[in-house]
Amino acid sequence: MILRDATEADFAAVRRLLDQLGYAPDEAEFRRRFDSVRTTAGHRIIVAEEDGVIGVLHVFERPALDKGCEAAVQALVVDDSVRSRGVGEALMREAEAWAASRGLPTTSLYTSIKRDRAHAFYERLGYRIKGTSHLMGRP
Repeated sequence: MILRDATEADFAAVRRLLDQLGYAPDEAEFRRRFDSVRTTAGHRIIVAEEDGVIGVLHVFERPALDKGCEAAVQALVVDDSVRSRGVGEALMREAEAWAASRGLPTTSLYTSIKRDRAHAFYERLGYRIKGTSHLMGRP
């Protein structure tokens, strides 16, 4: 398995993976998001490749006023045909190494309260629940 930064050529594969979790918008909107994240400083899209793209992780540097700067994992998806084979762990370890190389002392993430299997995965990697919150928004 190879871990590398996503390229333009990975657009369709990354969109397909996000769609497995119900997150892929229409192609034009996803194109805008993919290009924006890929070219914004302080963001990294990492893909796992083995006979094609089998996993993706988006991590970014999150500065804040109320706490120290940290790395935030925005998205992690492993193809459902290869889950539980170490792909997710490899992507998380790569994100943590990226964070450390940038001097970021912590890595955090949000996970849906409905994803029990994901919670067990993150806990196995040493992540712990730090709090709960409600995501609020306006149309």
